[in-house]
Amino acid sequence: MKYMIMLYASQREYDEMAGKVPEGEAVWTADDLAAMHAFMEKWNRELVESGEFVDANGLAAPVHTRRFHSEGGVPVVTDGPYPETAEVLAGYTIVECDSFDRASEIAARLARCPAPEGALGTAKADLRPIIDGRADLEA
Repeated sequence: MKYMIMLYASQREYDEMAGKVPEGEAVWTADDLAAMHAFMEKWNRELVESGEFVDANGLAAPVHTRRFHSEGGVPVVTDGPYPETAEVLAGYTIVECDSFDRASEIAARLARCPAPEGALGTAKADLRPIIDGRADLEA
């Protein structure tokens, strides 16, 4: 079965990683970013080697988002970021493995991803099975 691991971040976290926060506030250094990237590259490489990797991508900052919905049958478009949303989807990884428990083990390894002191504990990920069709909705 395939599973999607969804990684979340806020516009603030994107700004911190880009060094766009007021002086004196927690900012990701070049070394912090290099450590995070090295961790994620190793995590992905291990999934490729185990045959469980399907796909992965990071997403642009929330400021580059548009939300589409309908009001009275009329399309409405809102540019991001959205003040009512603290976190947005920042990236995803799709794995294919034998069980939800195995997919959970893979996602749980993300807790070891390095981050600067001020950013520890802010990262979140959701894990959801990917359905193949209507029958999966009824299960």
